[in-house]
Amino acid sequence: MDSIDKVLKSWTSGNLEDRLALMTREILKDDRIQAILSAHPELTQEQLERGMNELYQYKKQMKNCDLCPGLDACPNLLKGYEPKLSLYRNDFQLGYQPCRLKRKEEERKRHASLVKSLYIPKEMTEANFDGFHEDNTSRINAMAKAMEFIVNVQPGENGRGLYIYGPFGVGKTYLMGAIANELADRNIETMIVYTPDFFRELKNGISDGTYQAKLEEVKRAPVLILDDIGAETMSNWVRDDILGALLQFRMMEKLPTLFTSNFDLDELEYHLSYTQKGGIEKIDSLKAKRIMERIRHLSATIDMKGDNKRD
Repeated sequence: MDSIDKVLKSWTSGNLEDRLALMTREILKDDRIQAILSAHPELTQEQLERGMNELYQYKKQMKNCDLCPGLDACPNLLKGYEPKLSLYRNDFQLGYQPCRLKRKEEERKRHASLVKSLYIPKEMTEANFDGFHEDNTSRINAMAKAMEFIVNVQPGENGRGLYIYGPFGVGKTYLMGAIANELADRNIETMIVYTPDFFRELKNGISDGTYQAKLEEVKRAPVLILDDIGAETMSNWVRDDILGALLQFRMMEKLPTLFTSNFDLDELEYHLSYTQKGGIEKIDSLKAKRIMERIRHLSATIDMKGDNKRD
């Protein structure tokens, strides 16, 4: 950003004193500077002359803000910052503060950092309640339960969550994305996980040494959304060492877990009982019941119906 001295030196013709006087008048005519001077009638001519460079910089950069070309093309000395003129011991000082666009961008980044996702389409993490259509009784109820959860959620103090089930494409995942974004506005971190891919990723993580770290990150999320549970290929390892351990930890730590599924609770219990070995053995049935007991105890169940929004 050019200083007033540099601008004056660039003028090679004419009387410099006249040009300086002209520039001074232009600076002092600025409405914002006039307001500052009116608020401080005690300023002397000497102080005014001493602060002319700060006044020039302020006027020029505020003009850039008036004609704002957008955050990426910001021509100000500090991109995304607007000048702030103040007085210290009756001398002008020029500071900077984030402009409206900079604050909005920082809020967007902060918001995004509070909604983490694994294997979930980006548009789902940008969902909001304005885009959720309440076109039948079950969807109205689902939205009401979702809003009730958002109001009452207290990770670490109350581990109650939601279990939303229904056919393909009725908006279960979208509703969960809207919940996550509302929680971000309350500074509550949420992780949304597409369950089948997460379980596959953990299996791969055994060989490359990332298994424990990946499980810990998901296990400790303040609010966890397990999307499409029941769509995974079930095995004893997935059920007992992953899902069972994860839910046990979250129950003990009172961390809310939300689920979406195409299965109701009885159907999910059957799915958890039926492993790759084939058939249902008594021990598998008992382990499935133990997991379902936790889900039933800690989740409000929501049956969501409606047309397939993906068609």
